[in-house]
Amino acid sequence: MTVDVVRGRAGRRRAVGAVLTTAVLCTGAVACGGDDKADKGAGDSGKTQSRSQVTEVITAAYKKTSAAKSAKVEMTMSMPAAMDGGGDMKMSGVMGWDPTVMDVTMTGSALTEGDPDAPEKVRMLWRDNVMYMDMGAAAAKDMDGKRWMKMDLNAIAEQAGDEKMAKQMTSGLDSMNQDPAAQLAMLLESPNLKHVGPAKVDGVQTQRYKGRLSVKEMMNTNKNLDDLLSKSEREKLFKNIEKSGIKGYDTEVWVNEDDLPVRMDIDIKSPEGTMKMSQTFSDYGATAKVTAPPAGQTFDLMEMFKEIGKAGGGAGAGADSGL
Repeated sequence: MTVDVVRGRAGRRRAVGAVLTTAVLCTGAVACGGDDKADKGAGDSGKTQSRSQVTEVITAAYKKTSAAKSAKVEMTMSMPAAMDGGGDMKMSGVMGWDPTVMDVTMTGSALTEGDPDAPEKVRMLWRDNVMYMDMGAAAAKDMDGKRWMKMDLNAIAEQAGDEKMAKQMTSGLDSMNQDPAAQLAMLLESPNLKHVGPAKVDGVQTQRYKGRLSVKEMMNTNKNLDDLLSKSEREKLFKNIEKSGIKGYDTEVWVNEDDLPVRMDIDIKSPEGTMKMSQTFSDYGATAKVTAPPAGQTFDLMEMFKEIGKAGGGAGAGADSGL
């Protein structure tokens, strides 16, 4: 296998990066949010709830969501052009938590921008802390005829022989277990969490809540960072995020009469523009069984890193490959 084949096309690397970004955002440190599907102000006007009532509702939603352990999900995400070319992404499928599993399909310009041969859609499976991505027939030509790419982050970190990298990747996997219940737990930490009013989402009557977490508040509620970073490293990360211009995360959630969130939104504002995401949930408790592709149909990303390392004279080559 030549180095050029191992590195693959820029469009495929972009697709992999977009899938990873979406996975982290949608099950990671922040909730997802964005385009306005809700009928604001629809339904019974009611009275604005007090902070104690809001806390009670969101706490109840947290408990019900945690117990459900899975749901069907639909997500839309838009990124401004200044963010790595920008683009839109749509995702639909089923996700589970405790344990983490996913079977979702992604489409959108964020996958295909800049390369007509990039896959128009990518199916992503997640189970046993391993991600599998169906990169399509074109990519299979560069992966020994196998269209499924396997990414075992623990194995990649261990192979690199870098203890700190292993710790970061392991923590990253733990972070991806931030299910909708965990997102609600984080929202409870918002000092300005409030009740907006009633609204309908896809015909379902809900109550709408919103809150804002500063970067520091978000970091303080992400318990995975406690194991990942020392105090000085946390401060350095905080300063770097501040330098990027990101001030905080505006989060909204719509809770139905069964105390379950049917929609979660977030806007992340930065100098490059605003990243918008929107996630809707349905069929809580839906079966989230995920079967890994047969080994003979998967191309292990670890092998790609090994080839690049041999050609580049070390593990660092993998990091420079853009994969």
